[in-house]
Amino acid sequence: HRYEVLVKVMKEKKLVPHKFEFYLNAFRYGMPPHGGFGLGSERLLQQILGLENIKEAILFPRTPERLVP
Repeated sequence: HRYEVLVKVMKEKKLVPHKFEFYLNAFRYGMPPHGGFGLGSERLLQQILGLENIKEAILFPRTPERLVP
């Protein structure tokens, strides 16, 4: 989340920083702190319906037999 580091990495990867100014501006003065909490609709549905496994609430759950939707 440091502007200077982002610009350095962009240059190392041969990207042109001025083309990403809209993105870099968010980091220029520092990103605000955030908590990382997000209640997904599947987890909410699991709680409402009292389901044991989250996969029961997911429309297309990924399993070893099913890796793509």
